Amino acid sequence: MAQAHHDHDHDHAHGHDHDHSHGGHHHGPVDTGDWRYAVGLIVNLAFVGVEFGAGLFSGSTALMADAGHNLSDVLGLAMAGGAAWLARRASGSQNTYGYGKATVLAALANALLLIFACGAIAFEAVRRLAEPAPVMSGLIMIVAAIGFVINLGTALMFMRDQHSDLNAKGAYLHMMADAAVSVGVVIAGGVIWMTGWSIIDPLVSLGIVAVILIGTWGLLKDSVNLAMDAAPRGTDVEAVRAAFLALPGVTAVHDLHVWGLSTTETALTAHLCHDRADADALLGEAQAMARGRFQIRHTTLQLEAAPLPDCPGC
Repeated sequence: MAQAHHDHDHDHAHGHDHDHSHGGHHHGPVDTGDWRYAVGLIVNLAFVGVEFGAGLFSGSTALMADAGHNLSDVLGLAMAGGAAWLARRASGSQNTYGYGKATVLAALANALLLIFACGAIAFEAVRRLAEPAPVMSGLIMIVAAIGFVINLGTALMFMRDQHSDLNAKGAYLHMMADAAVSVGVVIAGGVIWMTGWSIIDPLVSLGIVAVILIGTWGLLKDSVNLAMDAAPRGTDVEAVRAAFLALPGVTAVHDLHVWGLSTTETALTAHLCHDRADADALLGEAQAMARGRFQIRHTTLQLEAAPLPDCPGC
């Protein structure tokens, strides 16, 4: 006889064990919808306007390109904050898992935006290699230094959660990338001021683009995997299967699925064949193992004393 159990940490027979934890990465609640996105959005949007105006005034295409890069990150923060807000909305009759998947889509969009911004910077750098032009190096250094402080400060707000929330990681990478670009612009401005070699600016920009792209690859790969309902990075599905099989009385495990409900939540479903009389005790052991060893707190387990007709592969 089959028993379908959904553990929800409510001390009733059917439960549905669920909290906000990213499999293999975090061990407690993560609040992704907070003041950080709003503060980062307002401060960086204001700086984009200032930096673009300074670029026009000084004749620096580097500052204007950096302003465009910052603008892409402002849009990324807006999407990340909106997705975090959606993730906190309660599930409905049709959206039974809630809106947590919006955080995955935002992380994917952030990665794509960052790659697009790198392409725009690289294009402008190559153009400036062919057509170097004199610029106001002193103003470039001052504005870029201010940008570095703003971007670094915004990035530090997300640093704590970057390993537990892919959406926060996207915001962190965006802001750190902007800080790196600002440092490059300051250095380029200083070298141009001392030597008059304006070609230094596009060369530094190309080097920064390479560093940013390397750092973005992991975010892009993780977000695509989560969008495809793959197991989150750090969760070994075969290790989960082996752990279930190691439970006393479990004879087979099938229909095992592990996927990310959001950038911070991991879900699991599985059928466990067993020969134990105390099925409820087995259920509790299996759920405790998933929580304690793999930090998977949203589990749905079906216990089967014998393979069922609707499971031809059992």
